[in-house]
Amino acid sequence: MTGDNNENQIPRSAQFVLQPHRSLSPRGFLIIMLVLGIVSFVTGLVFLLMGAWPVMGFFGLDVALVYIAFKLNFRSGRMYETVDVRPDNLQLTRVHPNGRREVFDFNPFWVRVRLTTDRPDGRNSLRLASHGEEIQFAQFLTDDERRDFAGALSGALVEVRGARI
Repeated sequence: MTGDNNENQIPRSAQFVLQPHRSLSPRGFLIIMLVLGIVSFVTGLVFLLMGAWPVMGFFGLDVALVYIAFKLNFRSGRMYETVDVRPDNLQLTRVHPNGRREVFDFNPFWVRVRLTTDRPDGRNSLRLASHGEEIQFAQFLTDDERRDFAGALSGALVEVRGARI
């Protein structure tokens, strides 16, 4: 017998991993810190030799503050979100930089992907809405990335909804 047999098809599913973009590699960070440290030390040494010894401390403080700012930025880059789309469930998992996990489950037939541009600064936001509740996610993506992902996630939902029919 020929034809499509839905009973023998493997259920469709999709998994997406969303991570913030970090363009500076650890090696690049080391290079920047070395250059900044050397320039600050040499400049501070010149001021020290001219008798303005407190200036050297401020140059060291600048380097320390830049280091702390980069470390905090790298730490926030450890946050990620996964979206698992299966015929029986859509699961959003948010993993914070400290390792804390938040898991949100949705029925793929009821959940809606909402891309809104109602923010005062003109940027968009991406939400999953179901039964009167909304969860905002993908906040670390750019507006274009959120727009593209909204289309991809909507397409994956259409596909898994069709897998159960």
